[in-house]
Amino acid sequence: MHLEILVEDISGKKALDVLIPHLINTNDTFQIHSYKGVGHIPKNMKDAKNASKRILLENLPKLLKGYGRTFNGYPAATCAAVVMVCDLDDRTKREFLRELDGILNSCHPAPTTRFCIAIEEGEAWFLGDLPAVKAAYPNAKNEVLAAYVNDSICGTWETLANAVYTGGERALSAKGWQAVGAEKSRWAENITPRMNIEENNSPSFAFFRHTVRSLVRADSSSKCNIVDFN
Repeated sequence: MHLEILVEDISGKKALDVLIPHLINTNDTFQIHSYKGVGHIPKNMKDAKNASKRILLENLPKLLKGYGRTFNGYPAATCAAVVMVCDLDDRTKREFLRELDGILNSCHPAPTTRFCIAIEEGEAWFLGDLPAVKAAYPNAKNEVLAAYVNDSICGTWETLANAVYTGGERALSAKGWQAVGAEKSRWAENITPRMNIEENNSPSFAFFRHTVRSLVRADSSSKCNIVDFN
């Protein structure tokens, strides 16, 4: 199986670079594409006018159409799929998935695609493994971590900042969004290698884990010929 993985920012890519190899087989391949934010689904469902902006949702119609054509040209026994990973943020999950399915269904042919939504944000996957957070940040505030409810809509990155960043979310936010993005990348670098992927308490992480493994298992059971895409 070859996986083309779309993620909204560099911190997500850094996390998935560590996680994906633990979820696939040694003969599977993957490529992760990071974007400069998630953006919004185009209202007219047409391709983005300026793909150089590298905003994930704005380019998604074009991306999925391209993957559909590319995958359709592979030998019949070759297995490939797209996995999109992004934050739910303030969206309604059911409506968001309906819109994403609408984009996919408009592709002819449509690539095999799975949508994995981190609820509320990617930091929920880190907070799903508190021992990993504590291992990376021994001075993390236990009272903040203990109060967190997995996959709750609560300001997830702010919760992690309040637990591990000196001065908390307020001090980090005061430095601007570039500083916030850089700190999120550091969290990914420091926490992800310490995560136990089998015992993560985030339901959205469990769905992501199951999704990737299901794609790989489906490939194995169909005895596809694996092509080296690297």
